Amino acid sequence: MDNKKLSNNQELDVQNNEISLEYKSKKEVAKSGLLGGFIGLAVIVPGVSGSTISIIFKLYEKLLFAIGNIFKQFKKCAKFLLPILIGALIGFAFGFFTIRELLNMIPFAVVSLFGGLMLGAFPAVTDEIKREKVSTKRIILFILGLVIPIVISVISMQLNGGTMSFDNLKFYHYILFVFIGFLVAITQLVPGLSATALLMAFGCFKPLMNSVSLSYWRANPQVIVLYLCLVIGFAIGLVSVSKLLTKIFNKHRTPTFFMIAGLSLGSIITMFYNSDILAVYKIWQTDSVLARDLIIGVALFVLGAILSYFLVQYERKKNKNKN
Repeated sequence: MDNKKLSNNQELDVQNNEISLEYKSKKEVAKSGLLGGFIGLAVIVPGVSGSTISIIFKLYEKLLFAIGNIFKQFKKCAKFLLPILIGALIGFAFGFFTIRELLNMIPFAVVSLFGGLMLGAFPAVTDEIKREKVSTKRIILFILGLVIPIVISVISMQLNGGTMSFDNLKFYHYILFVFIGFLVAITQLVPGLSATALLMAFGCFKPLMNSVSLSYWRANPQVIVLYLCLVIGFAIGLVSVSKLLTKIFNKHRTPTFFMIAGLSLGSIITMFYNSDILAVYKIWQTDSVLARDLIIGVALFVLGAILSYFLVQYERKKNKNKN
């Protein structure tokens, strides 16, 4: 067995010298399902990163390995991924039909809750590097990670004026959506990147959300093919990028986590700095809901931070007892 450092959650199969994906209890299965739920929500809520949640749950490297080796070790990887997939579908459906409506009604409060959850869980990311030596190179990686989500958010806001129309789709639109699906997969695998911000940058977030209705499908049946192209690109991106990230972790684990720490912190900032939330700030200038929104938002932010920090503390104690 090599001398590479392993995270507390990462276990090795001694015989095969690879990450173990076996669930040892129903609690572990439930935790994977909950992770999937957050990944599903990440597509709807601006700034939320599903992969950051997987780090908090100590499942990130297992998730990368399972996706990257799904064809090589199908039964083993599929068994591990099944609860996550089910949770993701439930989370996406819940987010689409519930969180989307709440975002329309009280957007700042909803974003504040998720922002608090992300901030309270941030120590779970820094746990991976707190005993590591800080060098100039690692500081640069952290700063780079911090800046990337902010730059993407700024670009998204600059390009958000051009909204894509699905009414008269051309051949190149289908090719474009394979590429967009590929990029969305990257946002789900790289902590700190937001699928929502990416879709906003291409001007297709709101059109996609608005296209999900029976009446729209009857009037524009070609949009189903567009969904299929998105799924194909997403699947290709998941498998190929997860393989690449697994190799990067094997060779450069600590420097990668310095960058991930920056990405995670940057994603929290972008939750309060994107096209959707800036529209709320503009309403505040002319509306009397500012005080109400701020009070509810701050309260939910603090609540979310406390809840997620207690979860981090629980995971720390559990891992300490296991060790």
